[in-house]
Amino acid sequence: MSNISFQTIDWNSIEKTEHPGETGNSFWQTLQFDKLRVRIVEYTAGYLADHWCQKGHIVHCLEGEFKSELESGETFSLSKGMTYIVSDNLSSHRSISDNGVKLLIIDGDFLK
Repeated sequence: MSNISFQTIDWNSIEKTEHPGETGNSFWQTLQFDKLRVRIVEYTAGYLADHWCQKGHIVHCLEGEFKSELESGETFSLSKGMTYIVSDNLSSHRSISDNGVKLLIIDGDFLK
């Protein structure tokens, strides 16, 4: 991993990009470093991801609640203050949010 100098992040100054789900939308504020991505992601009410993801993540729930569904049928509910961690290619998962949620998501090569 590359070295990242000390810095503060004013998330209010990071542009939001829209990413439609199968239903609902997600809005991402993204910082991209070499081999590391840090995002604040918000899912609207009624959000269902449009794909099964195989990427590794650290996902921390900042506000609201959501479900992480595994392709195997297992479902995990996470609410404010909860986190999940998974490495690349260890599960097919997707997010569902009935009432909206705000997440901090970190991913990168360290999860391979």
